[in-house]
Amino acid sequence: MSFNEKPFEDKATDTTIYFLKQVAGLFISCNPNSLEMLGTKPDHLFMLSKEGKLLRENYDIFLSIKAVSSFGGYAIQQLRRLQNALARDSYPQKEKEKHILNSIFKQFLTLTDRYKKITGDELYLYLDKSDKLDFDEEIFMDISLKHYPLRDFKNIYGEINNVIQSYDKLNHRNSKKDELHLNKHAMHLIRLLIMGSEILEGKGINTYRAKERELLLEIRSGKYSYDEIFEMVDEYDKQFKYAAKHTNLPEEPDYKKIEDIIIEINRSVINEH
Repeated sequence: MSFNEKPFEDKATDTTIYFLKQVAGLFISCNPNSLEMLGTKPDHLFMLSKEGKLLRENYDIFLSIKAVSSFGGYAIQQLRRLQNALARDSYPQKEKEKHILNSIFKQFLTLTDRYKKITGDELYLYLDKSDKLDFDEEIFMDISLKHYPLRDFKNIYGEINNVIQSYDKLNHRNSKKDELHLNKHAMHLIRLLIMGSEILEGKGINTYRAKERELLLEIRSGKYSYDEIFEMVDEYDKQFKYAAKHTNLPEEPDYKKIEDIIIEINRSVINEH
């Protein structure tokens, strides 16, 4: 199955339309933003075609343990943004460097499905005293790689560099605007961990969070301190990791049934025209 077609984009209206196989590819990778379409309440849908109904009725064929890295990875990105912004002004240089290192470690958790694995012995990152004028400590690395794909290493280095650059850009942001964005990131972080846990537990895709709606809105409105938010994150992260460890989801989605549905939809559209 090929998912290489380019989507149609209309920047004037901020609209992106994906081809069927691209949408299927996003479902197969358990992309959180895409899976939400399969779990939206029927009365919240503006329009639902028979093809869309068929996809929603068979949502389970797309689910696999890929949800661990997709939902966990997205949540980690949200957490990194939150921690990055907090580190902007309130921490001394040594503490900021520690946050950067922790963010890099978290980023490494999302790399295993894209690149050849690197162990801690092969790439060891750590803090130590710095000779730089404005640094008390900085991140150092010890590398001992053999027969490792160059392009994989290049891409991993690029992702590490993105983490570092995201901290460097913080000094150019508006603090009040940041606060609003941080609350929104925190809300999405909690929501992703809850949804991801439910998917891994076999409870389906539940986009509308009736039970947690008030909590999520309170987080977005700034009711909770960041310390309280991080405590919540720790608790929901434990639940997510437990669900990931004990999930009964298959290693891979049901490619045969997915292929059959795509053929059925294509045939139906062709016959109608």
